[in-house]
Amino acid sequence: MIHKRCVIVLFFALPVIAWSQGTRIDSTAAITDTIPNEKKNDLLADPNLDYDALFRDFDAFMDSILTPNSYLMTTLTLGKGYYNFEQKGSDDIRTVQKLNYLPTLAYYHRDGFGISATGYGVNDETNLNLYQVSVSPSFDYLKNRNFAAGISFSRFFTKDSLPFYTSPLENELYAYFTYRRTWLRPSIALSYGWGSRSAYEKREVFVQDLRLRRRGFIFINTTESVSDFSLIASLRHDFYWLDILTYNDHIRFTPHLSFTSGTQKFGFNQSSNTYTYNTGIGGTTNVLYNSENVYLDDQINFQPLSLSLYLRGEYSIGKFFIQPQFSMDYYFPANNNNFSTLFSLSAGLIF
Repeated sequence: MIHKRCVIVLFFALPVIAWSQGTRIDSTAAITDTIPNEKKNDLLADPNLDYDALFRDFDAFMDSILTPNSYLMTTLTLGKGYYNFEQKGSDDIRTVQKLNYLPTLAYYHRDGFGISATGYGVNDETNLNLYQVSVSPSFDYLKNRNFAAGISFSRFFTKDSLPFYTSPLENELYAYFTYRRTWLRPSIALSYGWGSRSAYEKREVFVQDLRLRRRGFIFINTTESVSDFSLIASLRHDFYWLDILTYNDHIRFTPHLSFTSGTQKFGFNQSSNTYTYNTGIGGTTNVLYNSENVYLDDQINFQPLSLSLYLRGEYSIGKFFIQPQFSMDYYFPANNNNFSTLFSLSAGLIF
């Protein structure tokens, strides 16, 4: 019991430490990887232990989380992010760290089809502003234990006349592939976003001011396409602790290392928030909001953008779960202040 209480304390200590410095499960880890060494010794020393029952319990747990299920999920994510505000009476952009709110409602069918809706809210220095909503149909292939793959499309609806920058990209196509048979799970993801010329014209002042940060002059290209592309390669591993306080709870801890390359003409709208129940894949990282010293690049060149380490936790009991996440991000194109840290906390219910 003392060990279980220590695990709980350590799990919730991570968010407190991270805040002071201020987006679906697929693990097939062996049971020996999830039991601490001191507990292994206790188990091996116990002649009355039913090893068959122990392995059956763990196998049943892994089967329950690996087998595709139909479920409805609702979450609320709170986290700090960087927003670029227009200075009144000046052409300068002021970068401010703000607490944002992301309510999400999603439904996933066991056959792989799903749909989710997410709101993006922030206090814009006047009031709480729900400035954007996205709707995302998706399909995930989860029936093979060797790999998981999926594709989703997101449509963003953004308010006009906002005092801070939002990307003119209105649509995003996202696809991922994860290999599941190794201890470290490699993944690769592609994201392509595009928008309309009218959406660009509404953000043109912000776009040019953000480009001014790097080039020292305003560059206006009236023929450019409104699109961005990114490639994300990542490694992660899920650690589990079962029956912490009761028979139907567990803790998951996931270190996740991600390297992103791509174009940075406009930046993507979607941000990394809660990672979903079946695959552990979160939303794509919005590198434009995740760094204090960011600019847009008017050249269509593919380049390294960021190296990010996510420390993701989850405590689940019955239908309820809570997910703290601490991220450390190094943004390559910036000339200074390349490193930033962010924290978010998600809580939700699965029906």
